[in-house]
Amino acid sequence: MASEKETIQMASDKYRQFLHEDHAAAGTIEWRHGGPPIYDAVNDLFEQGRTKVWPEGSLEETVQNAIKSWEMELSHKTRAKDFRTINPEKFKLFVNGREGLSAEETLKLGSYNALLKSSVPNEFKYYKAAEETFESSHDAFRSAFPRGFAWEVINVYTGPPVVTYKFRHWGFFEGPFKGHAPTGEKVQFYGVGIMKVDETLRAEDVEIYYDPAELFAGLLKGPPISESNIEQQGHGDNTTTQYCPYSHN
Repeated sequence: MASEKETIQMASDKYRQFLHEDHAAAGTIEWRHGGPPIYDAVNDLFEQGRTKVWPEGSLEETVQNAIKSWEMELSHKTRAKDFRTINPEKFKLFVNGREGLSAEETLKLGSYNALLKSSVPNEFKYYKAAEETFESSHDAFRSAFPRGFAWEVINVYTGPPVVTYKFRHWGFFEGPFKGHAPTGEKVQFYGVGIMKVDETLRAEDVEIYYDPAELFAGLLKGPPISESNIEQQGHGDNTTTQYCPYSHN
């Protein structure tokens, strides 16, 4: 799902392909923030909190790294034609049975908005994806999860050409989210994915099924932050909720 915390630098990454390609290819790629990111912080979170350590070269490791690579491209490349992990002409993303999104539509919305769209009446929505931009959605979750939002494969049930897998997404709610103070607690959810790939393992169809309430149950647990609370925090000794939103990668 969603985007893992990162900082723009030049470095290799053992979990993501196509992050640092040869100079000729890299020079033609349009990166959202001027260059490829580094994922050291969320990689540390992943390694400390993962429940599975898959053997090198295993199907599980291959699927896990492929999806991390796809998320990297979706979050940091601005043109679908630069994606190496999907077939841009055929790609469709289906979330919880909703209508499929093309590569261009997914890229325009961003991973969070694509995964959090809902048919629930507006007054009952915890998160209004239609009112968020790519940038505002990523800023909101980077604020909530300063150390990143890690992702792992729990199991792989079928291999290519139709890969079926179970996943887990987690982070620590250590920054404010949409007016809610951080709790410092772990927030996580599980889901199932079905991914159709071509002969070069590029994704053509991706179906994701999960319960967004698992995510928001943890994020809405924090008490509301009022303007007066923020002013008092600036003059008081209680630093429990003194976090600034992250507006950068």
